[in-house]
Amino acid sequence: MSEHNIAGKKVAFLLTDGVEQVELTSPWQAVKDAGGEPTLVALSKGKLQGFNGVEKGDTFDVDLAAADANASDFDALVLPGGVVNADNLRVDKDAQNFTRAFFEQHKPVASICHGPWIFIDAGVIKGRNVTSYHTLQSDLKNAGANWTDEEVVCDQGLVTSRNPDDLPAFNNKLVEEISEGQHAGQTA
Repeated sequence: MSEHNIAGKKVAFLLTDGVEQVELTSPWQAVKDAGGEPTLVALSKGKLQGFNGVEKGDTFDVDLAAADANASDFDALVLPGGVVNADNLRVDKDAQNFTRAFFEQHKPVASICHGPWIFIDAGVIKGRNVTSYHTLQSDLKNAGANWTDEEVVCDQGLVTSRNPDDLPAFNNKLVEEISEGQHAGQTA
């Protein structure tokens, strides 16, 4: 149980097929345990396929399509990883717009593993301190981010981590940032 209470806070989880399953289920449970209300937002309605590495995992019911989702209805955004998930999300205009809106509204955003890829295409990463799965570091640096190899990096409401081993620290910081609310420095 987190020491931070986020009762009544609505948290969007943006993902699609190929998501690294534990990077969805672990933060989702952390949000619920702290009293938050998670919502699964994907590129389209229906079900999506989770993965455990390269093996198929469980399927998950989508609550809302990204095209119909409005950042104003949520208090925070979580972007799980998984290379296939992240690569498909980053080129989707609805996903980019939804993500960018959280930055514009100064709301907490948390992303792990390959999830931060979308920040490049959404145009929100320049000058920000981040980490990610190590293979993304050149992409993020080339887009103007300050990349470091750390368990969790928090920059004014933007929380990033490297891989599933970092989930305990990631979940803790995610819930803390949601409890703190908006950050003036969190901007597009």
